Amino acid sequence: MVEQAPRARVTVNHVAREAGVSPATVSKALNDTGQLREATRQKVREAAERLGFVLDGVGRSLASGRTYTVAVLTGDAIGRFSIPIMLGAENALAAGKMLVFLCDSRDDPLREQHYLRNLLERRAEGVIVTGRRTEPRTPITAALPTVYAYAPSEDPEDTSVIADDEAGMRLVIDHLVALGRVRIAHITGPASHLSARSRSESVQLRLAEHGLEAPYATLFGEWSEAWGRAAAEALLEHSPTPPDAITCGSDLIARGVTERLRECGVRVPGDIAVTGYDDWDVMVDGSRPTLTTIDPRLGQIGRRAAELLLDKIAGRECSGTERIAPRLVSRASTLGEL
Repeated sequence: MVEQAPRARVTVNHVAREAGVSPATVSKALNDTGQLREATRQKVREAAERLGFVLDGVGRSLASGRTYTVAVLTGDAIGRFSIPIMLGAENALAAGKMLVFLCDSRDDPLREQHYLRNLLERRAEGVIVTGRRTEPRTPITAALPTVYAYAPSEDPEDTSVIADDEAGMRLVIDHLVALGRVRIAHITGPASHLSARSRSESVQLRLAEHGLEAPYATLFGEWSEAWGRAAAEALLEHSPTPPDAITCGSDLIARGVTERLRECGVRVPGDIAVTGYDDWDVMVDGSRPTLTTIDPRLGQIGRRAAELLLDKIAGRECSGTERIAPRLVSRASTLGEL
């Protein structure tokens, strides 16, 4: 077998000859610097693509004094929330030719400080801080452009992008009331979690705004299918009048609820409609029937956080908290088989 000679490396000079411009013009066009006509930039890009030219990232960084790297710092070891947020951030940061990498602190303050020191040493240009809970968190101490996503900063002057849990539960109640449901119960996670409390409070307020009583106290428990099963059974056994709808603070809980109702011979949604929260595909699609739920739009939270971070890196300061509007995803657990 005859070995093929290695392909010669394509250089800036090759691209310059192909495009009919100077090497300096190639550098300006591919690095988005200098004052060039858009037609010239496009001609250079097309020539580079034809030749398979790859811009030298190290050289680009040295020339510009930038590293073009951004970190997503998270305590969400499982990745249920941080991965969708990071993917959304990548979509926005790619436009700025930024490289994104994930740092998992595992909710360990010492590990978080270790990552922050390394980010500073490696001259990262910014950081998106996120987590798996919605409680405001202590601000980081590193002198880096920073945006907080999902888990906001305790400092109102920092920049945070969060899910609008209250709006999500209002959408759920409006949906159920429009379907004629009037006896609506709520099952959620631990009362120590802000997301559980805020979703419960939103349910009660929206019911009152519709002129409906809240005949069932919120059942606080765990973020688990097992808790959903136990809570559903408790509602059936101990309520003088069974509910005609059960809203849940998570898809995990809702899946447990639907399973226990089915085992008890209760039709979903014929007798009791059920809703979840989070739009977690493995839960909503694996449930029988499939779950109506709230999509908190984690990807959009990540995208918006990245856009604000790019503004900060460019010197355009911003502060305060933005809420991303959720969306209701209607499925069979409230509408029946479509």
